[in-house]
Amino acid sequence: MPLPQKKRWESMAKGLVLGALFTSFLLLLYSYAVPPLHAGLPSTTPEGTASCSPAPEESEAETANPANGSSSSSSSGCRPRRDIVFMKTHKTASSTLLNILFRFGQKHGLKFAFPNGRNDFDYPAFFARSLVQDYRPGACFNIICNHMRFHYDEVRGLVRPNATFITVLRDPARLFESSFHYFGSVVPFTWKLSGRDKLAEFLQDPDRYYDPRGYNAHYLRNLLFFDLGYDSGLDPGSPRVQEHILEVERRFHLVLLQEYFDESLVLLKDLLWGRHDDQSSVGLTCESQSGGHGCPRGEIQWHHPFLSTVS
Repeated sequence: MPLPQKKRWESMAKGLVLGALFTSFLLLLYSYAVPPLHAGLPSTTPEGTASCSPAPEESEAETANPANGSSSSSSSGCRPRRDIVFMKTHKTASSTLLNILFRFGQKHGLKFAFPNGRNDFDYPAFFARSLVQDYRPGACFNIICNHMRFHYDEVRGLVRPNATFITVLRDPARLFESSFHYFGSVVPFTWKLSGRDKLAEFLQDPDRYYDPRGYNAHYLRNLLFFDLGYDSGLDPGSPRVQEHILEVERRFHLVLLQEYFDESLVLLKDLLWGRHDDQSSVGLTCESQSGGHGCPRGEIQWHHPFLSTVS
């Protein structure tokens, strides 16, 4: 082999080795930056027995001027509910609701439970009270609204008994399409897809590519179920699926639907007894998110039970 050609091949080989080492280094950094998936429920916070205990002056203020008063109050004296848990799901326009709650909380001087050093509560690990910034046993918060994998008992221990629980869902088919395009680059088993339309290629033979044990695989199967703290690998025919859906209905005072976003906001306003100006900065609706093609009615099992609320 001529000397110049040999040097060229040696240079290419060195480049490939360096490129592989650099890619491995980036993947290692990413694995440290993102927590591993926890399949089971976590143990509760060591101080888990110390639930939210309002200070005496706060309790007296609540009695004299109830934030979560009865609907019999007149419109002029009606005050918005100020203890809110928003279970923020992925790819459901939840960031729009997050901004509304941020403005609402800032306007009324409410206390937020923020993550400690991140923009989520150690997702995809289950939520724990110890992940809240400046958490102390017995501490009470008004609003919890950042991304988490829901753990009802841990969240319940941070808010007053009369707190309002809300979340937002989306048609699972559209959610999967959105998640695939948005999260695909951080789900390693999708890297094997070589075609221009990776989604179409994946859907032709999903069992060939999907690995439930794969890193970040939860993003591409029943993501809403996973976010809400359930096993996203359950067989659709399992009775536990219906049990979990009924549990969501019991725990949440309002389940909004992304496809009916405007109508959902009206229901949210009525539930919280707020004013329309708290919702004045809404920039996303189902029309704008669907490219002007309207808001389809979801018929899939997880989505369907909540349609009667907004239909």
